[in-house]
Amino acid sequence: MDETEFWELVDSTREAAAGDPEDQSDLLVERLVRMDPDAVLDFARHFEARFNRAYHWDLWGAASVLLYGASDDAFDNFRYWLIGQGREVFEGALHDPDNLADLLDDFDEERDGDCEDLGFAADEAYERLTGLPLPDLGLPARADDPAGTVLDFEDDDALAERFPRLWDRFRG
Repeated sequence: MDETEFWELVDSTREAAAGDPEDQSDLLVERLVRMDPDAVLDFARHFEARFNRAYHWDLWGAASVLLYGASDDAFDNFRYWLIGQGREVFEGALHDPDNLADLLDDFDEERDGDCEDLGFAADEAYERLTGLPLPDLGLPARADDPAGTVLDFEDDDALAERFPRLWDRFRG
C-alpha cells in the first residue's frame, strides 16, 4: 500500500461514515480485514508515521483550543482523529495548526477531536487476519518530547495570540 492508497482508504471510510469517527474506525477495520496482512502492516506504518509527525507543540496547542484542554492521552486521541480527517486537513494542520479554523467544516466537541479507536484499527484487523498481535513496524521511535517550542496551555492570551483564527472561531 502506498501513500495515495493509504489516504484513499482513510477518505473513503470517513465519507462512508458521514464523518462519525467511531463509525469510521469500524469501517476501516472491516476494509482492512479484506486485505492481506502485509497490506495491513503497510497501512499501520503509514498511520504510525503520520501519528509521530504530528507530535508537535503547536498542534497540541491547537488541540487544547479545540478541546478546551488536552492531556497527553487526549492529544494522542486528537492525532488519531486528525489523521482520520484526511490528507488535506492533516497536512494543512501540520503546516500551520491555526489552519484548522478554515479546514474543519464543523466541529462537534462531543464527537470530534477524539478517536482512540482509529489508532488501533490496523492492530485489530491484523489480529483478526492472523490471530497474532501487530508486530513491530520497524519505524523510528517517537521523540520523547514534542517538536517545536513549548506552549503554556493554561495561558489563554498566549493561545489566542498563537492561534487567532482557531480562537476566534471556537472560543471567541
